[in-house]
Amino acid sequence: MIPMNTLIFDVDGTLADTERDGHRPSFNLAFKEFGLDWEWDVPLYGELLAVTGGKERIRHYVARHHPEQLLDAHFDELVVQLHQSKTRHYMALLEKGAIPLRPGVRRLLDEARRAGLTLAIATTTTPENVSSLLSTTLGPESLDWFKVIAAGDIVPAKKPAPDIYLWALEALGISAPEALAFEDSENGLRSARAAGLTTLVTINEYTRGQDFSGAKAVLSDLGEPDQPYTLHQGQLSAAGWVTVDLCRHLMQQTQHP
Repeated sequence: MIPMNTLIFDVDGTLADTERDGHRPSFNLAFKEFGLDWEWDVPLYGELLAVTGGKERIRHYVARHHPEQLLDAHFDELVVQLHQSKTRHYMALLEKGAIPLRPGVRRLLDEARRAGLTLAIATTTTPENVSSLLSTTLGPESLDWFKVIAAGDIVPAKKPAPDIYLWALEALGISAPEALAFEDSENGLRSARAAGLTTLVTINEYTRGQDFSGAKAVLSDLGEPDQPYTLHQGQLSAAGWVTVDLCRHLMQQTQHP
């Protein structure tokens, strides 16, 4: 049996509920800054989350709702500028402490570090977003907790393609059976599974109801002793909290079903 030695985390929606109250209003502030009357409300943004990557999401929205913008010779430049503006607004929200970690995240990270496990991140959000979230929620020193932070445009194909996870595994120098991935969405799960990773999913408001076939377990969150998770799928106790021992148990189930 290959021992588990690494936990790999997605960021948006997994470490923190960043989408609804972080990225969405930041996009809207960027649009306003550039004099655009575009408005991404909560339901619309939920639909746009089917497209992975901020710049890709803008292009998809414009193609469907403002196709005349595609004819602008400077459209690609506008997309880049909008995304940079959105990132600035998002980091300002983080610095205000407006986006806390999800239940159980800090506890599990601390326990994993004490147990000597390697921590890593695999996300399509920008490196700036990752470092800002970690610094404001866990402290600046937390950036050193993660051996590999695979983020942004370091690979051409975004989730659900497996590229970001394959890049992280190569950078870590490990094989997929040595790691457990944490995701919150169908696209993220498909990405991790395509890279051969056993995956635990913690759903959120936007991803509830998506297809999580292939996930080892689907939970409401990672849980706390005084705030246990709710089990939606998988062979775990109906309520509890995710620990290093539970992660190892999930991996043992994978290798010996």
